[in-house]
Amino acid sequence: MFEKNLQIGILLDFYGDILPEKRRDLLDLYYNDDLSLSEIADEAGVTRQAVREAIKKTEAELLFYEEKLGLLRRFTEAQACADRIRTLCGDAPDALPEGLREEIERLTGILS
Repeated sequence: MFEKNLQIGILLDFYGDILPEKRRDLLDLYYNDDLSLSEIADEAGVTRQAVREAIKKTEAELLFYEEKLGLLRRFTEAQACADRIRTLCGDAPDALPEGLREEIERLTGILS
């Protein structure tokens, strides 16, 4: 069975603009519009197998970009750090120096 991979949909958001337009559009229809391979094939005027092959090739390309550039990995790490900062600041927001408090508010919008 050809299962959809959530990571590929996210990688499409990060790297979609550097993909060839036609292949990007196929992945967009498959992952974001949730069309079946047959529906995409009908819309594109190609065979279901051609769509499947193009999607598999483009998925491999996205994984290659992530392996080399690591944008999703770095974004995920930054999100984890931001979550940790929010937790720490939420525990004692009044204990922060005013300048630091204002900078954190500007960057995260979490403190009032």
